[in-house]
Amino acid sequence: MQFTTPETPLGLIFDVNLGQTIDSVLALALLHGLAGKQECRVASLTINYPDLRAAQLCEVIERYYLSASGPSLGGNLPTVAPIGVVESRKAPADQPLLAKTVALTDGDNRKLWASDIKKWNDTAIPEILIRNILMANFDGKAAMVVSGPATNLATLLNLPDIKPLIAAKLKVMVIADGEFPSGKPDAAFMSDLPAAKRVLADWPTPIVFSGRELGTQIPFPGASVESAFAYNPNHPIAAAYRAGHQMPYDVPAPAMAAVLYAIRLSEGYFKLSEPGVVSVSNDGRTEFRPSAEGKHRYLKADPAQVERVTKAYVELASAKPAAPPPRRLPPALQKLEEERAAAAKKQPPLSDPPEQQ
Repeated sequence: MQFTTPETPLGLIFDVNLGQTIDSVLALALLHGLAGKQECRVASLTINYPDLRAAQLCEVIERYYLSASGPSLGGNLPTVAPIGVVESRKAPADQPLLAKTVALTDGDNRKLWASDIKKWNDTAIPEILIRNILMANFDGKAAMVVSGPATNLATLLNLPDIKPLIAAKLKVMVIADGEFPSGKPDAAFMSDLPAAKRVLADWPTPIVFSGRELGTQIPFPGASVESAFAYNPNHPIAAAYRAGHQMPYDVPAPAMAAVLYAIRLSEGYFKLSEPGVVSVSNDGRTEFRPSAEGKHRYLKADPAQVERVTKAYVELASAKPAAPPPRRLPPALQKLEEERAAAAKKQPPLSDPPEQQ
């Protein structure tokens, strides 16, 4: 379990449909770009649909950012924190982006990236992982971003005494799904409609939505991939991007917007709707109804900020892995170390032993 202090940067809990869209992969890269600037921490990662390849890709990306030089084909691999995945005995659905990226090889037909995740027991139970991470944070020192089915959130709400914990720990909650103020059916909500309805009705904190319309209005520019990620020819984010579609192509980016907003709340990148209530119909359509007592809002594109947001997307998602910050000791141990160092300075220097006659 992570140790935090009141001065520790905000820890982001990312529950994501990694690999179902390239936006989800880019959002994880953007999160690491912000973490590299010590603006946040990657507190936990959970996958909200049942596919071990998504966990494998997540592990590959995590190892890349844990090493300042990126992943290697040999030698010791960095230890990755547990990754939570929804378990299922069914065969995973076809996900070309995942399959192509995880299976990539070099010129000698060796796999570019290794993964220790081979079976369900190699992953964590998502709701338990999220609960434990919440408990490890000081009040108001966690944020949550969700992109994909609400399965893990609904299961989390089934745990005892969880609502007061969520309310105490979360500073902000952002869901990157839906279309606002209303729109077409949403595939993420439809994939687990009961979970979506449960979360919208019972979640104990305010929720901000980053909808599909926002992602379309401010996409990630595909033309930047070849130049921005060129510092590493085997960059897993660029490899996943190329595996997604015929290059170059732009990507609607609601998940990237959600992460950027959650960590840089005061930067004014987006406009915010009035308070209201978001509901989801039986066909997966979302509808926003204004209400002064409502706990829901949604992000809106600000024409004056589009260029600035796009620049942030590219620069943060393509940032080189940063060396980890120095490990902080718990306050009690830190004080003990300082006292020991001060005492050592007060000790008289040792004299040379007398010469032998």
